[in-house]
Amino acid sequence: MQKELVRKPESTMKMGANASRRFQCRNSSRNVAVILLGWVVVSLACLTGAWGGGTPTGAVKETVDQVFVVLRDQALKDPGREMERRAKLEEIIGRRFDYAEMAKRTLAAQWRGLSPEQQQEFVALFQQFLANSYVGNVDGYSGEQVEYLKEREKGEFAEVQTKVVSPKVQIPLDYRLLQKNGEWRVYDVVIDGVSLMKNYRGQFSRIINSSSFEALLEKLRSKADLGTSS
Repeated sequence: MQKELVRKPESTMKMGANASRRFQCRNSSRNVAVILLGWVVVSLACLTGAWGGGTPTGAVKETVDQVFVVLRDQALKDPGREMERRAKLEEIIGRRFDYAEMAKRTLAAQWRGLSPEQQQEFVALFQQFLANSYVGNVDGYSGEQVEYLKEREKGEFAEVQTKVVSPKVQIPLDYRLLQKNGEWRVYDVVIDGVSLMKNYRGQFSRIINSSSFEALLEKLRSKADLGTSS
């Protein structure tokens, strides 16, 4: 088992999600992984060589490095440049997250019954839904550390297992990736044993079954208009 412990606070970033009550209860300090989708951000700056850029872990680290460049840019912290900063973060994270795959997994069997136009709209709305969450919380880092536990790879699928550590809690955080066209793309985040995509699949299924797919779209449209994920 390969293990890396990040010791410099400035080189650690966290990602998380409010997708599970279990996670929320343990995160009483609200400092560990608040991002829905959690984009819990792992630390890169102190880590060298152990994970190459072609590995799943290397892919995650590459994206986080780019996110850090934006977060550390003092000029972009100017309130007048908030939208520019957000756009940069969305672009960087969007290159690693496979939103189409995520969206398809949240709908499961429902996905196949949709028209191409409905699928396209749902992917766009779901992407905005996630972005409103992780970009709004991505710089809430307050000293957590990250332990890299191990990487598992099977064919075109991989999982990077980490643990976010703070004085009050230790939260297991796993990234699930799918290799497409030679690149590792994140399609799920598992926070303290709870799959983010599975959690959304349950929520969305209840809305569709109790009402309709159009009702789900309307809810996502309203959240996109408000710029919220709650």
